[in-house]
Amino acid sequence: MAEPDYYEEDSSELVKPKRLVNPVKASRNHQDLHRELLMNQKRGLILQNKPELQKVMEKRKRDQVVKQKEEEAQNKKSDLEIELQKRQQKLEQLELEKQKDIEEQENAPEFVKIKGNLRRTKQESDMEAHDS
Repeated sequence: MAEPDYYEEDSSELVKPKRLVNPVKASRNHQDLHRELLMNQKRGLILQNKPELQKVMEKRKRDQVVKQKEEEAQNKKSDLEIELQKRQQKLEQLELEKQKDIEEQENAPEFVKIKGNLRRTKQESDMEAHDS
């Protein structure tokens, strides 16, 4: 490989390029893993053989992902089902509000009920007098 012209020894004024450090290769985990792989290769161990625990964990994870996808497919609702569910919730909410109003009227003190009746009768009589 040809060296660049700025790499000559007589030019001491230039900053010479240095090889950058790869942070992955410099990490302790990477070095340990590489050392272990080299040792396994020297011994003749096959890399495809995984520990039993790792195999079980990978199988469990695959099964869990498959199960989760199936549940999502079952729970996925069409637009019609979603709209029907919204309408059902609105109807239930209106029914609860009606029940609360009825309970409030039943639990109201007697004088409040009589006052409401008086107002209605007064309004009815005013309307009849106004219509005549």
